[in-house]
Amino acid sequence: MTAPAGLAAPVGRRHARWQAGVGLVVLLGALYLARRHWPAVESGAVRLAVADQGWLLLGATAALGTWAASALAQQGAVVRRLPGPRLLAAQFAASAANHLLPAGLGAGAVNVRFLMRCGLPAGRSAGALAVKAAAGATARLALLALLALLAPACPGLLRLPHVPPTAVAVAAGVAVLGAAVLATPLWPRCRRALTAVLADIRALHACPARAAALWGGSLAFAALHALVLVAVTRAVALPLAPLQVALLYLAASSAAALLPTPGGLGSLDAALALALTAAGTSGAAVASAVLGYRLLTVWLPLVPGLLVLAVLVRRKAL
Repeated sequence: MTAPAGLAAPVGRRHARWQAGVGLVVLLGALYLARRHWPAVESGAVRLAVADQGWLLLGATAALGTWAASALAQQGAVVRRLPGPRLLAAQFAASAANHLLPAGLGAGAVNVRFLMRCGLPAGRSAGALAVKAAAGATARLALLALLALLAPACPGLLRLPHVPPTAVAVAAGVAVLGAAVLATPLWPRCRRALTAVLADIRALHACPARAAALWGGSLAFAALHALVLVAVTRAVALPLAPLQVALLYLAASSAAALLPTPGGLGSLDAALALALTAAGTSGAAVASAVLGYRLLTVWLPLVPGLLVLAVLVRRKAL
């Protein structure tokens, strides 16, 4: 049974206000940390300016590949064939919009509108986004498991670093917050939505080509983002093994996904900085790695992405 329209709207507004409030707190916390550790941030920027250009070029190439992987996964989430060039442009535009609104709302709105323009009903378009998100989370966990299996061949890969008490407190707070959310009246509705997503995933597997696109694109998306960070750490000469950097990225991005900040800004930066610092990296080196990752995945593509978004809207592709 669905909630009456008069009750659904206030619930949606309360949920949006909660997301905006949490996102604001995270962003303010990130700004405070950046201000407190500004000398390390400034030193990291200087170190990035003289980094190895070849590795940075590899990171930029991997960043370009993330949009192709995202387009492949989105195609795999629907049975209908989507127009390839417009699909790729929509993913590029969605990544820019995602950095302006919390909890992926920007990317979600762009993709839903694109799928509706391609002839899918609103419900099926939203379902396709949920299928893609579920596959992406599963792919990230699969890559984490794969790195765990590689641990015997790579001594020290899963070495547990010293974790500061403040990090333990933050993790405990996030766990308590997650438990509180699951205990709210919204949980039955979320459970029904999860059941629907799993049913859609099973239906898509009746078409092997779509299943391959969904899982291949999802795995490639997470792996390419990890490769961007690996390339940046190589460029600034961080003393960490590439597989360890990939593991730290996957763990940090999974944790940052719990906090609804625009494009993970603030939450992912803090999680990456904490993970790299706990692995024994100096503050300036950590700052240069995080700044370089953000430069390649956010700041350089942001304006071109917004321009592509404007073109798609003008041509009524969205």
